[in-house]
Amino acid sequence: MSAPAVEETKEVKAVEENKMEDVQSTEAGKEVAPATTESADGASKAEAASDEDKDKMLRAVRQVEFYFADSNLPFDKFMWTLHTANPEHWVPIQTIASFKRMREYQSLGFENLVNALRSSEELEVDEKGEKIRRRTEVQPPKGQFERSVYAKGFGKEEPGLQKKLEDFFNKYGKTNAVRMRRVEGTKEFKGSVFVEFADYKSVEAFLNADPKPTWEGQELLIMSKEAYCDMKIKEKGLSGKAADLRKQSITGSGRKGFNAFKEMAEKEKGGDKKGKDKPKAEVYLEFLGNRIRVHEEDGGSVKPEDVPFVKGASLKFEGAGEDVSFDEIKGTLKERFGRAPFVKYSKGDNWGLVGFDKALSEEDVNYVKENLKKLSGKDITWSIPEEEQERDFQLERATSAAKRALSFQQNRDSRGGRGGRGGRGGRGRGGRGGGRGGARNGGDRSEKKTGDSTGASAAPAAAAGDGEQAGEKRKRAVEPDGGPYIGVRGQGVPVIQSSKKAKTDGES
Repeated sequence: MSAPAVEETKEVKAVEENKMEDVQSTEAGKEVAPATTESADGASKAEAASDEDKDKMLRAVRQVEFYFADSNLPFDKFMWTLHTANPEHWVPIQTIASFKRMREYQSLGFENLVNALRSSEELEVDEKGEKIRRRTEVQPPKGQFERSVYAKGFGKEEPGLQKKLEDFFNKYGKTNAVRMRRVEGTKEFKGSVFVEFADYKSVEAFLNADPKPTWEGQELLIMSKEAYCDMKIKEKGLSGKAADLRKQSITGSGRKGFNAFKEMAEKEKGGDKKGKDKPKAEVYLEFLGNRIRVHEEDGGSVKPEDVPFVKGASLKFEGAGEDVSFDEIKGTLKERFGRAPFVKYSKGDNWGLVGFDKALSEEDVNYVKENLKKLSGKDITWSIPEEEQERDFQLERATSAAKRALSFQQNRDSRGGRGGRGGRGGRGRGGRGGGRGGARNGGDRSEKKTGDSTGASAAPAAAAGDGEQAGEKRKRAVEPDGGPYIGVRGQGVPVIQSSKKAKTDGES
């Protein structure tokens, strides 16, 4: 009889334990339920953020692929200099990451950018994740004209328009380039673009889209680039050679500016015989009162130990708005200081650094504080940066000047040193010692204007006859945007000093 009693006791205990578990789980459910909802919301936000980052990564990879593409690399003097600086064509990723169009991806982090670039089918990243290059040899682009379209009706230029245009055209197919057309001289946006698609299918998808492409509710004027070319020739009543020249200027077959294929063809034909036997001139620059040797690595570099630290030649501002105008800084400071300062600032930051060509006196510092109290409408504070930060800043400035100096010297060497081609990306009839430079119209190159006109002072040997006034005029013509020290296009070139000095006024 005792056995059943034991069994009954066990059953009762089991039921009580189950009830206790039910109660505990119910109570736990009441406590956990809100947390579960919050976790779900958090997971959903994290997933959305992750998707956004993935999209950003993809766009970053596409931007880098564009820099190395056949449609850009051989026609971009600075990129070609980087590409050919290394025998195996490796280019530092840090250099590419510092380009103006790459700044919006800096928030992703350098390591994430490198990992994203490893997924590219067109580019190759080295084992250390420091350098990048094309997987294939550069080829003359074919069918660019036939794969290009013209579109008009985009209104006035606003911040971020380039990206919006790229996103707009990418809906119809992959694009190699979206070039905003600008008025020569003023660089004002014309409201129209030339777009090069990656394939003919995308061209047809755009031109035959139904409904027709619109921008902000207004139908666009669209046609193939060939049709646009024929329309312009007809409008101007051109024929014969004049018509051919006009067509060349529009199609790009007679494009001005740097062309690596033409450069290589000239060398093969012996076009560089004049300078073949001449020893390569060493390039130097004058920086903060010091003469520094420029090396060819990475498209122009200096050795850190060659850059003496000049304490107190920089100031730091804090509290600025998200979009600082460099005219606000330079327009005020150039009245007191002989040369325009070098500004380092990234859009979205509330701080930046300003570099001068000498150590500032207490009176100089007070002048800056009294005359520049606001930037972008916000009150700012000025201070002297910490020594380590100022050292790094001065090294960046010297490196920036070195890259421009080497590019300028190489450009002079390829053109014989007198007149001819001007600054990187443009052509101009200069005085003795080089023409006035100008950026190619549209896109990234027309916007990038970074430089250090303060530290790399005018060395007479490089100017080969240019007067002080002309040199200063060149500097004032281009306002640096203060970005990182590499990836510079369409800017005024520093005057450099060659080891083979030419006589100038004041020398015996």
